[in-house]
Amino acid sequence: MPKIREKLLALQDLGYRDLAMGLIPAVDRDMIIGVRTPDIRRLAKALRGTEEAAVFLQELPHAYYDENNLHAALIAEIRDFDACIAALDAFLPFVDNWATCDMMSPPCLGKRREALLPHIRCWMASNHTYICRFGMGMLMRWFLDDAFDPIYLDWVAAVRSEEYYVNMMIAWYFATALAKQYDAALPYITARRLDLWTHNKAIQKACESYRVTEAHKTELKALKITTKKRD
Repeated sequence: MPKIREKLLALQDLGYRDLAMGLIPAVDRDMIIGVRTPDIRRLAKALRGTEEAAVFLQELPHAYYDENNLHAALIAEIRDFDACIAALDAFLPFVDNWATCDMMSPPCLGKRREALLPHIRCWMASNHTYICRFGMGMLMRWFLDDAFDPIYLDWVAAVRSEEYYVNMMIAWYFATALAKQYDAALPYITARRLDLWTHNKAIQKACESYRVTEAHKTELKALKITTKKRD
């Protein structure tokens, strides 16, 4: 058995494994060891820069969900921008669930935002559910505050997909935009630029946020699209 898998098994929490099985239905239940995220991150920090980690990052695909999470956490430890991008591009095609996708937010990406944007556009254009989701997640993470440009709202609004986890990220992005850039994001809701489900989900998530004012929540609730039931 590979040494890193042994380390993950030593951190197994069976109660957490049962919880994870319910939260990530797309993953084969037998492929979940059950290692909590804080333990994954601590192991990644301990392995950072080692030959063992370098070899592990080349061993794709991994068998276990937890191995993928460790891979994601090791990428987050990479401090060189170009090396991080290369590691992401090698790994993203193997990501098969929202949890592994969403735990990746390498700090080094935020240090070269202009260089990051072309990669974000490429990821967002992918037909792979979690590559597309990751791209939007990085746009949300790094470009909704001081680096915001209204054109980024167009990028996300233009994404069309039948995939639940893509549409959920679109909704999450716009809910966050409504919290941080309300005046710029609101026209996308008033003009119904999103599909019906995503439109309503963005409003729901914004109204659940403590960062959105009560006045704005009242305005958004009035913009929810209702459909008439058939007789």
